[in-house]
Amino acid sequence: MTSLIKKNASGNADNGDANRLINEVVGVPGGIGEAARRARAAAYDEFLRGLLPARDGVALMAVGGLGRRQCAPYGDLDLVLLHAGVPGTDELAASVWYPIWDAGLRLDHSVRTISEALSVAQDDVKVALGLLDARLVVGDQALADALTRTAADHWRRTAVRQLPGLREVTVARWQAHGELAFLLEGDLKEAAGGLRDVGLLRAISAAGITDALRPAVRAAHLRLLDTRDALHQQVGRRVDRLVAQERDGVAALLGVEDGDALLRRVAGDARTVSHALDDAFRAADRLRSGRSRGGNGTPVRRPVARDVVEHDGELVLARTAIGARPDPSLSLRVAAAAATTRLPIARATCEWLAAYSPPLPAPWPAEARAALTTLLGAGPGLVPAWETCDRYGLVDGWLPEWTRLRSLPQHNPVHRYTLDRHLVQAAHEASRHAREVDRPDLLLLGALLHDIGKGLPGDHSTVGVPLAETVATRVGLPAPEVALIGTLVRLHLLLPDVATRRDLADPVTIASVAEAVGDTGTLDLLHALVCADAAATGPAAWSDWKGRLVAELVARVRTALDTGVLPEPPAPDPALLAGPLPVVHLTGDRVAVAAADRRGLLATVAGCLALHRLEVLSADASVVDGRALVECRVQPRYGLPADPVPLRADLRRAVAGDVSVIQRLRGRALAARGSGAAPRVVWHREAATDAVLLELRAADAAGLLYRVAGALDEAGALVRAARISTLGADVVDAFYLVGGWPDDATRARLEAAVLAAV
Repeated sequence: MTSLIKKNASGNADNGDANRLINEVVGVPGGIGEAARRARAAAYDEFLRGLLPARDGVALMAVGGLGRRQCAPYGDLDLVLLHAGVPGTDELAASVWYPIWDAGLRLDHSVRTISEALSVAQDDVKVALGLLDARLVVGDQALADALTRTAADHWRRTAVRQLPGLREVTVARWQAHGELAFLLEGDLKEAAGGLRDVGLLRAISAAGITDALRPAVRAAHLRLLDTRDALHQQVGRRVDRLVAQERDGVAALLGVEDGDALLRRVAGDARTVSHALDDAFRAADRLRSGRSRGGNGTPVRRPVARDVVEHDGELVLARTAIGARPDPSLSLRVAAAAATTRLPIARATCEWLAAYSPPLPAPWPAEARAALTTLLGAGPGLVPAWETCDRYGLVDGWLPEWTRLRSLPQHNPVHRYTLDRHLVQAAHEASRHAREVDRPDLLLLGALLHDIGKGLPGDHSTVGVPLAETVATRVGLPAPEVALIGTLVRLHLLLPDVATRRDLADPVTIASVAEAVGDTGTLDLLHALVCADAAATGPAAWSDWKGRLVAELVARVRTALDTGVLPEPPAPDPALLAGPLPVVHLTGDRVAVAAADRRGLLATVAGCLALHRLEVLSADASVVDGRALVECRVQPRYGLPADPVPLRADLRRAVAGDVSVIQRLRGRALAARGSGAAPRVVWHREAATDAVLLELRAADAAGLLYRVAGALDEAGALVRAARISTLGADVVDAFYLVGGWPDDATRARLEAAVLAAV
């Protein structure tokens, strides 16, 4: 066969024509479902048989998806050319591999004898697993049978020894790709709970260690395969990550209501797979080590909590608990014991609790409430214990609201988890701050409930208050504590919003927060909740700069609550008030400039910073003793710090009016104009002592502050402070404009100038 398209450096066809050639040359059918996957496998088999005439001593073996007859629309081929030492094997292999590449197919290939294949499998557990799926496509049947029979026997004999190493590789993969059940854009194959893990379950079952492929796992596997097939078909190429922009299209191909419903289905299937693999690995551990066994080889039972004992590395119910009518708090106490000991709950125990635990009364007894606090405060053991209980429906018995929250996507770029996992993760993070507050139990419960209003119409901080108070009442908290839980939910965004969008030196800012919070105990709870919420959201939700701002706000509000006196605003840097002008100071993330009193200094400084790829996080402008002062907090836009020498030189020249620098600023500003949804301006008349607050909500873009500050200056507005808050691809920029600005027409003119600059 002549080469149909040019192969790239890896030997695979360039992607532009590959998909067309797969269909034209190989005749691979599309479609979703088990029948379509088998039809694709049959088409590949027919194509491959045409490349290698049947002969003794040679067998073309399919492994991977083709070996299992589970071919994705744009999957790759895994082939082994098995031979019995016949001459001319290299030439024979080339006659097979090159037509496959010419057909636009991705190929993983090897040429081996039986002894070579088994030797590689001995050293590489991935190869050993692959041979379990080996299937003859064409060639010597006896040779192929010898390999499959020997490979299966070899795996059964060595699996228990090889699984620890395989588990290490698997855990590393999980750490790299995350948990499919909780990710908004997870990898259907590589993430924990994905298709790769089903392969491990199949291997553990083949070793006879445990029945890992129960009906629920097989059903979840088929749905994940269907989702991957639909994703390939939707995108038109091989891709395994279910990204947000493809979800609705994939859902339509699968007949699922929408992208959110698809994400929730994938999450449920991934949980099923993950839980089964955890059980399978534990069974292998017990078989290998005989852990916790006595001298006669029987497992040792060790009490760990009331009605809970450790048995062979798992938690089970004590015999007395099973014999008597269980009390309603039993499932919570078992969960708390699992979280604190970091031991898994046995599957049979979970099934028994799900079947026989009576419902909790309302309000809860004190024992159940204490067990919930222990569970939420257990630290790293909370998430796996909670997830296990959730898989068996126990959490729905504790919190009926959980059904709506389970696997709910959060359409916000800073969130990495679905809502249910975010809430549990927030409680875990809150346990790190338990010693910093007077009521750690309320902090933990507030963290679990702080976003309970999400998914419902309206502001979730407001909508969630009655829901959280209902849960707190059911749990058995007294009325004042129920009200405090409601306050935590209502105000959980107050501190970060104010810290990043308002002038912390303005007495009105501090007074308004102090009035909303009411007392230092609530302030401490909110501060701890903010830190926990941010850590549970993802790295984009927090930074050292934001942490410092929130801490500064908390310190100022605490002073106001303790003394009744609003703290004085910080004095300007004395170094800016001395020496010849201009003065430029660069220290860490701070840029400070002093120049002769003139308008437009903020815009000029912001433009220079944008020119050097620095984002402005906050800016303060003032005039002291005839000097115009601008102080900014900055961070690199692309992660690399700016070179201080040219930055300092450009700042000095720009504030001195150098025309060449100004022209560079204007050129960069025009080139960096953003796009997206229409920008919006919001006015806040009572948010400052001597100014009006103009809040701009727009798409983020380099040089935005320079353009907007310049527009404000040209329109006659004096900016004394600016706060820049970036939320994914959008920004909320707040500008403190000196004066009252009472005239509607003047405000409309200023608003139009700002929107035109954006």
